[in-house]
Amino acid sequence: MQKPLSTFYFLITSFLFFLSSCALQPTTLTVMTHDSFAISEDVITQFETENNIDVVFLQSGDAGSMLNKAILAKDAPLADILFGVDNTFLSRALEADIFDAYQSPVLNEIASEFIVDETYRALPVDYGDVCINYDKKYFAENNLALPQSFEDLINPEYKNLLVVQSPATSSTGLAFMLATRAYFGDDFLEYWQRLKENEVVVVDGWETAYYTNFSASSGQGAQPMVVSYASSPPVEVLYASEPITESPTAALVADGMCFRQIEFVGILKNGSNRDVAEKFVDFMLSKTFQEDMPLNMFVYPVNQNAQLPELFIQHAQVVEDPSTLPYDEIAANRDAWIEAWIEVMK
Repeated sequence: MQKPLSTFYFLITSFLFFLSSCALQPTTLTVMTHDSFAISEDVITQFETENNIDVVFLQSGDAGSMLNKAILAKDAPLADILFGVDNTFLSRALEADIFDAYQSPVLNEIASEFIVDETYRALPVDYGDVCINYDKKYFAENNLALPQSFEDLINPEYKNLLVVQSPATSSTGLAFMLATRAYFGDDFLEYWQRLKENEVVVVDGWETAYYTNFSASSGQGAQPMVVSYASSPPVEVLYASEPITESPTAALVADGMCFRQIEFVGILKNGSNRDVAEKFVDFMLSKTFQEDMPLNMFVYPVNQNAQLPELFIQHAQVVEDPSTLPYDEIAANRDAWIEAWIEVMK
C-alpha cells in the first residue's frame, strides 16, 4: 500500500512545484521606441525586479518610421506599448486609433500643459525645445553679433552660416519649419524664400547637420549654426574628450524661435499584456524614470516632482516663450505645408 501513496505524494509535489515555477516566470513586455530612446539599465532592472517583468525594447527607426510600423501592424501589434510619437505626428496616431485609453493615476503629477490628448490614449512623458544652436568660438573669433530673431537670419552677415534639416525627412526639421509657421503665419514660405536667397543649407537629417556641417561639432563644418535642441549644450560637456566646464555651444532662445516637442507613450490596442503595460506607463511617468531621462535622452521631464541633474541646470537653456501649434492644426496642414516648403526650396 505504500507505493501508490508515495506515487500520489510525488505527483502532488511535482504539480505544486510546476505551479510555483510558472508563477515565478516573468511576464515579457515589449516596448516599441524610436532609435533615440535610452534609459539607465539599473532603472529598468529595478522595475523588472519589483514587478516580475522582463522588458524588451524594440527600436524601430526614427519617430515617423516607428509610427508607420505601428499603424501597419495595428491588428497584430509588434509590441505592447509605443513610446516616442511627438506632437508633430500625434494626430496620425490618434486618427489611426492604435492606442487604448488609459488614465494613469500618476497624471496628477504631470503639468496640465502637456496633457493635450483629452481621450488619454497618448500620455506625455517628456518635452524638448528645437532651437538653433551656435558655435561660440566662431562668433567670438569673427566678432559677429548673434542673431536675435528669425528676421536677423536673413541678413547678409549670416549668409551660408545656417544648416537646417528638411521637414520632409527629419522630425527636427519639421519642428523648426513649424516654428516659422507659428511665428510668421501664412507668410512663413516667404521667409523661407529669403533664407534660401541667403544660402541656408538643407540636409536630410539631424546627424548630418550636427556632426558634419556644424563647425562646433565636426571642427571642420562650414556652418556655425545648426537646428538642434536647447538641451544639446549639456551633451557637449558630458561627452567631451577632455573635461570641460563650459559648453562650446549654446542655443538661440529668443521669443518664438524654438518649437516645443512633446513625446508621448500609449498602450497599443490588441496587445496581450494590458495590466503589465499599465504598470510600465505609470513607471515612465514616475519620478524615478523622469529623473533618469535628462542625461540619457537630453529631454525635460513632465513630472512636476522630478528634479533636474546639475549638469542640465548649468548648461541647458530655458526657453521662456516657445512656439507651439495645436496638434489638430498640424494634422490638417502638415503635408500641404511640407509640399509647399519643398516647392520653395527646390
